[in-house]
Amino acid sequence: MSQANNNDIDFDVAIIGMSGRFPGANNIEEFWQNLENGVESISFFSDRELESSGINSALLREPNYVKAKGVLDDIDLFDASFFDISPREAKIMEPQQRLFLECAWEALENAGYAPGTYGGSVGVYAGAGLNTYLLFNVSSTVNIKSTGDSFQAFISNDKDFLATRVSYKLNLTGPSLTIQTACSTSLVAVHLACQSLLNGECDMSLAGGVSIFVPQKAGYLYQEGMILSPDGHCRAFDAQAQGTLKG
Repeated sequence: MSQANNNDIDFDVAIIGMSGRFPGANNIEEFWQNLENGVESISFFSDRELESSGINSALLREPNYVKAKGVLDDIDLFDASFFDISPREAKIMEPQQRLFLECAWEALENAGYAPGTYGGSVGVYAGAGLNTYLLFNVSSTVNIKSTGDSFQAFISNDKDFLATRVSYKLNLTGPSLTIQTACSTSLVAVHLACQSLLNGECDMSLAGGVSIFVPQKAGYLYQEGMILSPDGHCRAFDAQAQGTLKG
C-alpha cells in the first residue's frame, strides 16, 4: 500500500451512532422521513394557546406578531432516577440540559457502546442555546437567600456545565468542552470532536447541540430587514425565502 493511502486511513473518522429530537420528529428516522416527504414541522398557535402560555393579549393583537414556532414534544418529561438525579434537581435543571443528557446516552446506545463498560476514553463537545427556562421558570421559585439553592440553580442551568455533566453522569473520561459559537455551535462541536479523535485525545467523541426556548408556545414580532420570517414559513434555498424562525 502506498504512503498516500496510509495517510488517508490515518485521517478517517467514522460516524457510528446518532440521536436527535426535532419538531415533528422524536428521533433521527422520523426526521429523515419528514425531509423525504417534505413535511413542514412548524406549529401555528391559536390566541387561546398563546394566552395560556402567558403571552400578553395586547401583543397578540399586533399585526406583525407571527404565531408560529418549531415545538419539541415532551420537554417536561425526564427519567431523573435513570441518571441518579433527584426529582428536585430535575425540576430546577433546564430542559436543554436534560434533553442533551438523554440524547447523549441514546447516541452511545445507538453506536453499540454502553457508558461505563467501554474501555476507551470518550470526549464530549456540546453547546446550548439561550437559557430562557432560568428566566421564566426557575428564578421565581428558587430561594436566592439560600446559598445551597442558588448554587444548585446555577449548576443546573449554566451552559458551562452542559458537556461536563454528560461526562460525569455517563462516566466518560475524555475531554469535555462546552462550545458556544452562536448558530454554528453544533458544527464547530463536530469539528473539534474530529480534531480530538485525530490528535489521539480520545477514542470516541460525542458532539452536538441543543436549543429549546420556553415558553414553547410563543410567536414573535416580525420586523422588516430582520432574519425572522413574516409568515412563519421557512423556505430555505427557495426564491420565495423571506427568513427563518425559532425552533
